[in-house]
Amino acid sequence: MEEKRDSVDPCTDPTADDQLARLGYQAELPRQLSMFSVMGLSFAIMAVPFGLSTTFAASLTNGGPATVLWGWVIVSLISIAIALSLAEICSIYPTAGGVYYWAALLSKRKWAPAASWVTGWLTLAGNWTLALSINFGGAQLILSCISLWNEDFVATDWQTVLCFWCVCLVCYLVNMVGAKHLDLINTICVYWTGASIVVILVVILVMAPARNSGAYVFGHYDSSQSGYPTGWSFFIGLQQAAFTLTGYGMIAVMCEEVQHPEREVPKAMVWSVVGAGITGLVYLIPILFVLPDVKELLSVASGQPLGLLFKHATGSAGGGFGLLFLVLGIWLFAGIGALTASSRCLYSFARDGAVPWSRIWSKIDTHFNVPLMALTLSTVVACLLGLIYFGSSAALFSFTGVATICLSASYALPVLVSLLTGREKVREAPFSLGYWGWVVNGVTVAWIVLAVFILSMPITLIDLAPTTMNYASVVFAGFALISVAWYFAYGLKHFHGPPILLTDVPNFAIGIHKNGQYDLEKVESQDKPDIEVSNFRLDTWNE
Repeated sequence: MEEKRDSVDPCTDPTADDQLARLGYQAELPRQLSMFSVMGLSFAIMAVPFGLSTTFAASLTNGGPATVLWGWVIVSLISIAIALSLAEICSIYPTAGGVYYWAALLSKRKWAPAASWVTGWLTLAGNWTLALSINFGGAQLILSCISLWNEDFVATDWQTVLCFWCVCLVCYLVNMVGAKHLDLINTICVYWTGASIVVILVVILVMAPARNSGAYVFGHYDSSQSGYPTGWSFFIGLQQAAFTLTGYGMIAVMCEEVQHPEREVPKAMVWSVVGAGITGLVYLIPILFVLPDVKELLSVASGQPLGLLFKHATGSAGGGFGLLFLVLGIWLFAGIGALTASSRCLYSFARDGAVPWSRIWSKIDTHFNVPLMALTLSTVVACLLGLIYFGSSAALFSFTGVATICLSASYALPVLVSLLTGREKVREAPFSLGYWGWVVNGVTVAWIVLAVFILSMPITLIDLAPTTMNYASVVFAGFALISVAWYFAYGLKHFHGPPILLTDVPNFAIGIHKNGQYDLEKVESQDKPDIEVSNFRLDTWNE
């Protein structure tokens, strides 16, 4: 048996494909990604230095250094709890459907389709808006490079949108043509990020003309710029960390491209968050030591203070651009990774018939070995949403909050369902939290409920105007209404959730997705109400 296993194509794991078939799907994507590569993808989507740099205003306005540093520590620890909760469930149901599939399988059968639908649309909206916010932030950061030489430069709306479309095109082409190299790209991302942080740390600490004291870095708190009560201002400042630590759950959509996904993807999910937390600390502490006047940073015309900070530290525009270039490299990996995850999310949701014209978006291109039409639609949606910038820059900025709210809510739903059902279906998970699961799951749900409120608040109440208002809650409500309307118009009658929901115990029928159709294979299991495949246990439904 061992010799036969060794002769198999290393990009194909027949055991994983069999397990996937038991979960209701035919394997269509090559299993060519390693655990380190998937961890790199998660690391790329979070893009810690880039994410922290483009959202600095939130924490600087609401407390300054103390909020930046300790807010990051708190949210990092909570994010590890969320990652552990998701990893436990992922180890039982490792499919590209991710959280929407988990919500269905963990729910009672009566509510499974609705739970699957709501979670799926939250995930899809979160993926699309995260790809939008990452690439739009990247475009703005690119244009902010000009302000290193001309501090009064402000890009026009057309310049910003055109730059955004260009970066979307680059990310699209890399995902299409370079699909077979995603393993290498994700691996390079980890090394690029690590090397960039070391270079930035050394350069700014050596070249900075002045340094702040340790008391300032670790304890200075000033919320006078926020307009909020002192204590609540700290929580508003957590937006910076929350916006950055948000994409790790998305990598579940890569389960069908990984060998031994029940083991490798959960580990990648948790370790990527741990790595991101440490990376953030190593990046933030040196920056806080050389932080110039906060009011000066917040008054930058471009709205992106990082370039000015690097310019102050190095003493020259060229030196500032050199450090900013390293962060832009990190952004590029994030843009590519976010679009990768978005396309896989759309592909998996479409193959279960939840998206209009599902057969188109669930098709795998045999030449590039990617869901090309899903990738194309995800790119087009991001480009079209970018047009909102012409009407309201504030509304577009709210998409960053919407992405975090949608993804966080989609993470919370399967965890909440698991708690409400007594964690029965995760007791024998390969990646088990044991008795600690109750605490970890509880922290996950409690934080996400609080985060939804925090992320819906404007950064400051001072001189609050339509251009500075946070419209995240409005946009989120809009997405929710569209999803609900589509469910009653179509989903209620036609959507049945993942194909495994078509089971009928004791005659256990497994729906295998193939070319947009469901082939039902009946398995007589009157004496075996539970079907076990390797580490997977598909239990009978709790009516």
